[in-house]
Parts: sequence; structure tokens; C-alpha cells
Amino acid sequence: MNGKILVTGAGGYIGSVALYSLLKKGYKVIALDNFSTGYQQPLEIMQKRFGAKSLKIYKKDLRGSLDRIFRRGDIETVIHYAGSCNADESVQNPDKYYDNNVLTTLNLVNTMMKYDVQNIICSSTCDIYGNAQYLPVDEKHAISPGNPYGISKRIAEKFIEYQGGLKKINYLIFRYFNVTGASEDGLFGDSKKASSLLVQNAVRGALNIQPFYVTCPKVKTPDKTPISDFINVVDLADAHIKGIEYLNNGGKSEVLNLGTGTGNSVLEVIQTVQNMTSAKYEITYSPKPKLGEYVKMISSVKKARKVLDWTPKRKIDHSIESLLSWYKARPNGWEY
Repeated sequence: MNGKILVTGAGGYIGSVALYSLLKKGYKVIALDNFSTGYQQPLEIMQKRFGAKSLKIYKKDLRGSLDRIFRRGDIETVIHYAGSCNADESVQNPDKYYDNNVLTTLNLVNTMMKYDVQNIICSSTCDIYGNAQYLPVDEKHAISPGNPYGISKRIAEKFIEYQGGLKKINYLIFRYFNVTGASEDGLFGDSKKASSLLVQNAVRGALNIQPFYVTCPKVKTPDKTPISDFINVVDLADAHIKGIEYLNNGGKSEVLNLGTGTGNSVLEVIQTVQNMTSAKYEITYSPKPKLGEYVKMISSVKKARKVLDWTPKRKIDHSIESLLSWYKARPNGWEY
């Protein structure tokens, strides 16, 4: 742990939970966010708890110059969480996704190379696969993104892979499946208003924080709702910590799926939330289903297990329990 970890998008849902995990492990972290969708409050809470020497916070847009941050020469690994990640929104506003997911990644990686920072762990998505041709989906599955979100992430991947092929950087590209849950103590979680994520919204509905609507289209599955692989956000953070260790020990560049290897339909998730909370709200379908949704998407995690010695530990009920703690403590999320 000689060098520091630069975390982009540190004020977001996934970034803030990962930051918490890193700090608890003793890493020194530089947190970067422009706070357009992320929040400064969780970072300040962590800085107060772990100290300014362990956590430095920069309000910075990834489109601008990053020289000031990299010039110090103490960054060892970059974890790139920053970006836009709503498939439905990307269909309606594709330009935002090419800007936030492609141009920012190019600037970040170019700056890394300028200052000889070689290790990057980059967030990507299972959306790049398109509709699953077989299950579980492994890393050899055909690439056929069906929305601008997936396309923008694939372009960013290709740029990183190209620079990796030139031996200018070492990378891990993590293709996330559906991220859910909160930190296990309920201190840090998803503060989006409103969240675009199913489990979060189902829990919010059960706690009467906001009305809950099923936003998926009807599809060809047994209960006519999409089946997805829901990975706990702390398990996700653990994979990134394993990834830091892997790259620091000279591991070669890889692309890895991060999921659980299991799937739950939308209605199964809702039923589980209702059973765990004893909240029986009516299941109401939104008149405007989400765009860019897939019928079935379940991850193979064999490669991540082999490469990183990482295995997801938490099931959907663990994620729901942590979300209940988070939303009971902060029903309106972060304040700023």
C-alpha cells in the first residue's frame, strides 16, 4: 500500500461504498467527483472518520485538466467508477452517454499515461452483451449492445484495451451485472432521487418513502418479467480490492464479469421484499416501460473466481436487509 488509490465518481452510490471498503482496509485514497450526480456529504463523513491523510477530496470534472491531481506522483492505481449508467435515459439522450462515458475515460487514461500511472480498474456493464444468446453469460459471449449506454461503455473498453495492447497501461475491465444493497452497517447506500434500480425502489416502496411502480416491459419469461443477476455492492467493492492486489502483483490485463451466477425475476424480487418487510403494496405497472431492457441476463463468474480468487458472498436477501437499514436511517438520502 505504498501508493494511493484514485477513485473517480467517488461521491456516487457504488463509488462511495467502495471508498468506505478501501478506507477500512487501510488504503490511502484520493476521491474525485464533480458532484453533478454524486454527493459530497458521504465523503466528508468518511474523511472525518478516517482522517485527511487517508482521504483527500477533489471536486473536479474528468473533462478538464487532471494535472494537479496526478502531478504529485503518488497515485498507484486508478479505479474509474465515474459515468452515466441508466440504459433507459441513454436511449433518450445518447449524446450525454458518449460525453460522460467515452470522452472522460479518454482524458483520464491519457493523463495516466502522461504521468506513468499504469494500473486502472474500469467499470463497464453487462449491457455490452445485448440480449443473452446463452446463460450464464461469460466473457466470450458476443458483443452486441442494444442501447447507447452499452455502446459508450464498449467504446471506452476498446480504448483501454488498445492502450493495454501497447503496454502503456495494465487494466482490469469489470462488467457489472445489476448492483444492489448498501454497506452492511447501513451507513452508505444509493442516494439517487429517484433510483433507477429495481431492488432499491422496491424497498423504498415497502417503507412508504415513495410509490413503487413496475417499470419493465412484459417479456417471455415464466412470470413475464425480466430475469437479472443482482450483485451486492459490497461484494463488488471486494472484487475491486482483489483487483488492486492482482495488478500490484503483476497480474496481466483482463476483462471480467462481476455478478452472482444466479438470477431473480422482477416479481420474485418484489415478493422477497414484501415477505421480508410484511409490506403488501399493490403491484402497479408504469404506463411507460423502460427502454433498453433485456429479457434474461445472468453472469458466469468462473473467470473472476479463477483470476482474482473472488467469490460473491451475499445473496439478494442480504442486499435487501442492508437497504432497509440504509433507507430507514436516510429515507431522503444525502443532503448534498
